[in-house]
Amino acid sequence: MAVAVVTANAYYIHPIIGDVAEGFGVSDAKIGIVPALNQLALAIGILLLLPLGDRYSNRNLTIVFTAGQCLGLIVMTLAPGFALFTVGSTVLGFFTIAPYLLPAYASKRVAPERLGHVTATLTAGIIFGILVARVGAGVIAEHFGWRTVYWAATLSMLAIAIALPRIMPKAEAAAPKVVRQPYVQLVMSVFPLLRSHPEIMISGAIQAIGFGQFIALWLALALHLTSPEMGYGTDAVGYLAGFAALSVLTTPKLGQWSDRVGPRRARLYLALIQTAGTALLLPFGGNIWLLIIPILITSTVGPAIDVGSRMTFLSQEPALRTRLTTIYVVIMFIGGGAGSILGTAVFDAFAWQGTAIAVLASCALLTMLCGLALKLYGSGPAQPKTA
Repeated sequence: MAVAVVTANAYYIHPIIGDVAEGFGVSDAKIGIVPALNQLALAIGILLLLPLGDRYSNRNLTIVFTAGQCLGLIVMTLAPGFALFTVGSTVLGFFTIAPYLLPAYASKRVAPERLGHVTATLTAGIIFGILVARVGAGVIAEHFGWRTVYWAATLSMLAIAIALPRIMPKAEAAAPKVVRQPYVQLVMSVFPLLRSHPEIMISGAIQAIGFGQFIALWLALALHLTSPEMGYGTDAVGYLAGFAALSVLTTPKLGQWSDRVGPRRARLYLALIQTAGTALLLPFGGNIWLLIIPILITSTVGPAIDVGSRMTFLSQEPALRTRLTTIYVVIMFIGGGAGSILGTAVFDAFAWQGTAIAVLASCALLTMLCGLALKLYGSGPAQPKTA
């Protein structure tokens, strides 16, 4: 539950972005600044804060970061204007670190043959938070207004912030002494890993493209369905997002399958399926019922591609995993920031047709990178090596 709540905060805006734009009197293109800065702030926060997971208690870090999220949400909830709302969203993004501490933390405590299953289970928890945010925000905003969404989010986060010290055990395995370095040295130690573990750049780029197109698709979908052409309310966007709940069940199963066939091979197969699914966005875009088909396909395989990418570096030495995760997630959220800007800008300029073509093109590029990684590194997980 805690993982779902702290993850959900960045995604409430997806189904209600049109209402927020209207509420502040800004254009469809300009409102994309809010999720874009949120994602870029998250990338900066991960770069500066996540490496601390190799040095300090994950429990204490999670509690501190959750308090920072509460602050950002309070500012968003009470903001009288667009500028302050954007500031609050940016602060919120900077402190949304807790969900990305957990995979590296868990990977140090499981057998290698169970890595895909455990990673996928944690990913499914994050997915659940995203789904609850998108479905709940759409329904609440339709009946009670978009600000009520943020009141509910703030109260939920305050409850989690109060509960965390009680539900997280104080006893925690000490971080390896080898990484107990001064803070600046610890953060800078991330960059040499780009040379010693070059595959992290390919895995990060694959996820940046995948996450960017995910953000772009859902922001554009919300604007498309609530446009005069389609005429739906924000609750319809939320209900459509609810169909993606299937991925909560399929992601752990696909993670186990990736353990058997190898993460890079599995990732390429899934990328091909995702490309086929996104090809349906353009012809099915005028019918909300037909849109369910590509939404189900992309929502099912997208998280499993992420799992395969994480498996390529979470098999490395335990002392490196948080910092490798840092590199991966920073690249991912840079992609998310780009997707936020491009998703709303492309829709504003070229409507749904332009969005569908752009997402399909990004899928083709993602698939090419998956094929390149398989050719360069083989199908199995990387062999552990030191920095």
